[in-house]
Amino acid sequence: MSDYIAPVKDMRFVMDEIVGLAEIARLPGYEDATAEMADAILDEAARFTGEVLAPLNRVGDTEGCRLGPHGVTTPPGWKEAYAAFRAAGWNGITAPGEFGGQHLPETLAVAVREMLCSANLSFSLGPLLTNGAVTALLTCASDELKATYLEKMVSGEWTGTMNLTEPQAGSDLALVRTRAEPQADGSYRLFGQKIFITYGDHDLTDNIVHLVLARLPDAPPGVKGISLFLVPKFLPNADGSPGARNDVHCVSIEEKLGIHASPTCVLAYGDQGGAVGYLLGEANRGLEYMFIMMNEARLGVGLQGIALGERAYQQALAYARERKQGRDAVTGEAPVSIDRHPDIQRMLMLMKSRVEACRAIAYYAAGLLDRAQAGSDPDQRRRDLYLAEFLIPIVKGGGTEMGVEVTSLGLQIHGGMGFIEETGVAQYWRDSRITTIYEGTTGIQANDLLFRKLMRDQGATAKVLFAEVQATARALDAAAEPQLQAIGQRLGDALKAWTEATEGLASHAGNGLSGVLAAAVPYLYLAVTVCGGWLMGKAALAAAARLAQGEGDAAFYRIKIATARFYADQMLPQAAAYAATVTSGDAALREIGDLWPG
Repeated sequence: MSDYIAPVKDMRFVMDEIVGLAEIARLPGYEDATAEMADAILDEAARFTGEVLAPLNRVGDTEGCRLGPHGVTTPPGWKEAYAAFRAAGWNGITAPGEFGGQHLPETLAVAVREMLCSANLSFSLGPLLTNGAVTALLTCASDELKATYLEKMVSGEWTGTMNLTEPQAGSDLALVRTRAEPQADGSYRLFGQKIFITYGDHDLTDNIVHLVLARLPDAPPGVKGISLFLVPKFLPNADGSPGARNDVHCVSIEEKLGIHASPTCVLAYGDQGGAVGYLLGEANRGLEYMFIMMNEARLGVGLQGIALGERAYQQALAYARERKQGRDAVTGEAPVSIDRHPDIQRMLMLMKSRVEACRAIAYYAAGLLDRAQAGSDPDQRRRDLYLAEFLIPIVKGGGTEMGVEVTSLGLQIHGGMGFIEETGVAQYWRDSRITTIYEGTTGIQANDLLFRKLMRDQGATAKVLFAEVQATARALDAAAEPQLQAIGQRLGDALKAWTEATEGLASHAGNGLSGVLAAAVPYLYLAVTVCGGWLMGKAALAAAARLAQGEGDAAFYRIKIATARFYADQMLPQAAAYAATVTSGDAALREIGDLWPG
């Protein structure tokens, strides 16, 4: 397994040239996010993830977690690494200062989180869920609960979890059965079982704060009757220290394809009289509150696919440069390193360009969230929030599907050695495979994009995005360099396919929901492809401007333009095919009719 070297230069390029970190640093509350601060944070994060977390990635994969009489134990080195993570303050990088956080923008934090995921995905999942829980508590917890829990969670002294589904429910949370019975003191007693709980139990901290979906006795049926509760593993004493053990226990941990060092737990609530919990916000609004946490998690999971793609690319490139096999097609020299073979070059460039495209989408969405949070114009803030929310299913669905495909390409470049666990490259594919499933499958992301994002404002946000893409395509067309013009032509064609497919969905809606649902995932892939091409085009324009100014690393900027051109030639033509699939709707499924599943 190769070393992980964080791509800090690539990250800064996206942050500076595409997202606009300098502009975000001028927003109220983000003044500390200067270029010097960004350099210091990213350099230190690169050192920490490369030296502390990356060496434990293989250890975690082979050792895994274990459930014993006293709970779950993590692999060797995990506790020490987590203590170092906490001591450095990484857990609270975006949290409010009043609770001990650093209140830095998402634009900067997203790069740190990518490094954590690339270096050691299993390790990164604990902080990811904790950050989501912090966001939920900031939104809907009482002042008393905030005072008791938030500072410890922001610091990482305590971790948080998200308890949604149950054995009979899966993704259909309307079927949640866990019940919460009110008590005379204002607390509740919870009874039920939750599955697939990431870091539901572990030995890294002395308390775990579970956010749990459950039903009150008088709750209406379905999703409208779900409330959200805070249930600690240990009930805090008056001084804030962990006190009596609560009635929540890990009864098993799942044996999984990947992320072996992330304990995925089955938690039982109320086997011994009821787990003490506290209502968060208003009754029967639990799913609404949980979506606050889930949206942040979806952005984070999309980043996981990007991070694993980056790690797989680094190892594939290193292997291709070292492995000698075959003859050079031009010179006849033999044997040569396999990175001189055209098909290997093609696969490496597919890996590189797709990672960079999805990274740009994720970072751009993070920047929009910062602008929506701190901007001064209410109308612009709403526009930025809607655009960010439109992009989140594209980041999650696109980033994770890309991660699976790119890590698979890494296996292919390694040949037979990729299928051997000793090289470590298979772990990236195994770890990536869950990312298209948890926090909502790709189909769920596609439905979210269509029904919650595209249709909620009758396509107004999509039209804003289309205009942004069109402006980039025109700027490329107007450039003097043929490379940029070629990218602009491809981008314009892809955008035309996207807009026509979007209009075509309206006709499907008139014929019933089936056609729209059948088109949802192809539509998501279409959106990912075009958004990636749009931001790669912006990257090419920025690189060309730097070259014209004679500033910076000329070779780096030329590679940026070449990578954007490769993406335009290899990926953007697929937009037309996705659009054709979208417009065909469910025709093929209707033809099958009663024969299904034949």
